[in-house]
Parts: sequence; structure tokens; C-alpha cells
Amino acid sequence: MIDEWKKDPEFVAEYDALADEFALFDEMLRARKNAGLTQADVAKKMGTKTPAIARLEASGRHKKHSPSLATLKKYAEAVGCRLDIRLILR
Repeated sequence: MIDEWKKDPEFVAEYDALADEFALFDEMLRARKNAGLTQADVAKKMGTKTPAIARLEASGRHKKHSPSLATLKKYAEAVGCRLDIRLILR
């Protein structure tokens, strides 16, 4: 079904527009799993509750507001990482 959708230029444009957001949230999940942590573990380290972490990790997929830079830094620290933001020429 996805292969059929990818023939539609409008679908491809929308999908491509979300690629960076999907990449960010995929990276967050990968970092948490590599650290061997659950959402509850990360929540405890960040001083918040598990549902907040679930919302944070799902926010890119549900077109909700983007997390703040401070939140991303706290998440990175909680999973044993350093946040690295770069601007890359196209």
C-alpha cells in the first residue's frame, strides 16, 4: 500500500516534509534503547512522569508541538547522550 502511495507526488511531498522530525524521534528512541532505559527510567532521571516521556517520544509522529531545546537537552542527558544540533548545507 505504501508503494502505491509513494506514486502520489502530494504524498511524497508531505512525507519528505516530515523526514527530519521522524529522524529526530527515531534517534531519541534509539538512544533510550541503547542506554537500556525504559520511559519510566528516563522520566525519573528528568524529574517528570512516564506519560510525559511517552508524549515526547510520540510528538513528532502526531504533529504535536515540537519539544523545546531545554527538554531535548534534558532527555539527552537522561539517556547518557549529548545533544548535537547542526545546520547542514543542502
